[in-house]
Amino acid sequence: MKLTKLFTTTLVFLAAGLAAQAGSISGKVPHGKGGTVVYVDSISGKTFPAPEKHVTMDQKALLFQPHILVVPVGATVDFQNSDNVAHNVFWPNVGGNKKDSHNLGTWPKGQVRSFKFDTVGVVPLLCNVHPEMSGFIVVTPTPYYAEADSSGVFKIDDVPDGTYTLVMWREGSKPVTKQVTVAGATTADFASK
Repeated sequence: MKLTKLFTTTLVFLAAGLAAQAGSISGKVPHGKGGTVVYVDSISGKTFPAPEKHVTMDQKALLFQPHILVVPVGATVDFQNSDNVAHNVFWPNVGGNKKDSHNLGTWPKGQVRSFKFDTVGVVPLLCNVHPEMSGFIVVTPTPYYAEADSSGVFKIDDVPDGTYTLVMWREGSKPVTKQVTVAGATTADFASK
């Protein structure tokens, strides 16, 4: 009986110690048009397993939905067509590298095509059938990311304590970086620039 209590107490202290080694990053991005994504750039000496669960980018009402989808590197995205017309999905580059362009082809309503994103960067999505359609997939090097809300506020949880480069990406703008040292709850305010 005493051994069980000792074991349980030890587990509680271990869990508390692990929780103390992770924090959060919150802040605000400048007001502007388009969605904004903030993420922790690569963490030296650390790799992350690819997520097993697929995420979906839909084509509905002649729009990519969501307009911006954020995924960690190695994620598989299912491109779904929910419209009554055929759609195409292609991207001319990943992170500006034209060698990573790809065309999934054209398919009718109800079909899905999947693609695993193994390269970090912003993926501009287009449709050959409907040139007015556009969207983005932001492939991040770590699972620590957040989209800013309509007032520009973001929060990234469970970030290991340490010093990192934080990247802010907004549609139509160049990425902005900021050094941040995480130790518990940390503030990184891009809006004050």
